[in-house]
Amino acid sequence: MSRPPRSGPEADPGFASLKARIIARTGHHYYADKDDLLFDRLRKRFRAQGLADATAYGALLDDHAAGGPEWAALEAEITIGETFFFRYAEQFIALRATILPALIAARAAERSLRVWSAGCSTGAEPYSIAILLHELLGPALPDWRVSILGTDISSTALETARAGIYGRWALRTLPPGERLRHFVPGPPVAGAGRDGTYALRPEFRRMVRFERRNLVDLLDGRGTLPQAEFDLILCRNVLIYFEADAVLGIVRGLGRRLRPEGWLLLGHAEPNPAIAALFESVNLPGTVAYRPPGAVGPAPAPPAWGPAVLPDPAPIPAPLPAPDAPLARAFAPAEPLPEDAEVAEAMPDLARIRALADAGETGAAWRALRIAIRAAPTDAALHYYDGLLARALGRDAEAERALRGALYLDRDFVMAHYQLGLLMLGLGRAGEADRALDNAIRLAQALAPDAVVAEGGGIAPGDLARSAVLARSTGLARSTASTRSTASVRDGLTGDVP
Repeated sequence: MSRPPRSGPEADPGFASLKARIIARTGHHYYADKDDLLFDRLRKRFRAQGLADATAYGALLDDHAAGGPEWAALEAEITIGETFFFRYAEQFIALRATILPALIAARAAERSLRVWSAGCSTGAEPYSIAILLHELLGPALPDWRVSILGTDISSTALETARAGIYGRWALRTLPPGERLRHFVPGPPVAGAGRDGTYALRPEFRRMVRFERRNLVDLLDGRGTLPQAEFDLILCRNVLIYFEADAVLGIVRGLGRRLRPEGWLLLGHAEPNPAIAALFESVNLPGTVAYRPPGAVGPAPAPPAWGPAVLPDPAPIPAPLPAPDAPLARAFAPAEPLPEDAEVAEAMPDLARIRALADAGETGAAWRALRIAIRAAPTDAALHYYDGLLARALGRDAEAERALRGALYLDRDFVMAHYQLGLLMLGLGRAGEADRALDNAIRLAQALAPDAVVAEGGGIAPGDLARSAVLARSTGLARSTASTRSTASVRDGLTGDVP
């Protein structure tokens, strides 16, 4: 069996032609100037098929019998992106407080709602919508016809979506109480860590169906995309793959599938003036939504969020290492570095580590992170992600050490305080949880409303503060053995919902 090359795309004469084929088929212009990233993902497929280079791989794609399945595997490889529940807090606040109530009111006579999650990846987005509608409709839900469709180009991602089973990384900012409300323990999976997996409860799973579709088909009609009139379409973090002209064509196609009173949500980084010209823009706290021109009925006024009422600021928790300990020794990996050539090649920076984790390769991400920490032991962000990944792998003691290490290096690291608070809640250490969450609240409220929260993935400081308040109140209720349900305000890291 031949071995894939260790060199880059410039040394592979067949790469340019293969890249052009991939972009033409998938529409993923995103890779036009990202040869190294595309080649890194192609090399996984070379290795999986035992092929040496792009020319041999292109021949495999041309093979009548093997080409179809391999194209599906390749499309899954190059489109895997970050997906987790309630991503982008601002948009889920808008959905819960404004958009979905408006649709429920508009459709009350028909008692019917249609939602399309375009580019749904492994299903966290449409399932998050199912959870929200389950809560908002309450006892009336059986009287409604709710159709939620998730589509994606990746067959592999859709298999995960249909199974409804997730590792801790996909739920990484949900406090234990929220996880218990929406999930049950799932089957054991290798690499999932001591904490195992989580299976979405059936009442949410049965609200969603999944189909394999490519959004580029909106441009030329090559395939069959949904033609129904949808009340809500979400197309978030998908348009970044396409060039500008294709983006406008796709958005026009989505707009044609909206009902007159419907709503469209795009990713935070995707709106532009050309898109805004096609719709009526609705400014909501922290986000913008779109409606067809002349949309029927005004949108409900968004909630007026007031500042949280907080106790006196808590002291910053003391770090585990002694202040005078040499940083390189205090925060160096406790275990020998893995002898893993693939990980060593993986350019262990944060972008790569996030990509591995988001693709479900949590173990590989953790190994790459250990290498990165060895190279940069005083980088607080690396220790923060070390804590998140250790937690996802069920290594709570290591997660605590890493998060406290991040805070030792950066006392104002808001997300590290927040995640440490969630960790302490999960471990039943209420006092320490309160201190960490109080610090997160205090630091978040000290930021300007439009400030960027470091490693927050776009979450607004006020939304993070509200998330920490909710997590703290939930923990307090548990510690006093209260059975009262805590109201659910959708917030969290990069749009997650505690």
